[in-house]
Amino acid sequence: MMYMPDAIRAIIDLTSADINQLHHRADFNIHAMSFTPAELANSIQKRIPDFEIGYEVDPLRQAIADSWPEALDDSVARDEWGWEPLYGIDAMVDDMLVRVGERLAMAG
Repeated sequence: MMYMPDAIRAIIDLTSADINQLHHRADFNIHAMSFTPAELANSIQKRIPDFEIGYEVDPLRQAIADSWPEALDDSVARDEWGWEPLYGIDAMVDDMLVRVGERLAMAG
């Protein structure tokens, strides 16, 4: 998983990188975090203790997710253009809660 601000920053950083350092051109894996729905709920509950989550597993989508690797090796991106995600699960939840709060305040 990757939070959208990290994905956008990765694109900008890659397009701004020194072309002479990019031995792999623009073919890079990048990775930020892995988490389960329960881990996401736990992170939210640290901030909102009454938060509850409910979901049903979609077998087709779960089969696709099960075929993915546990993590991507992004060492080449880290070495060639300094890729480093800024958001882990807790930082992502903090940012999302701020942004959701802003939207609710604008709507109300």
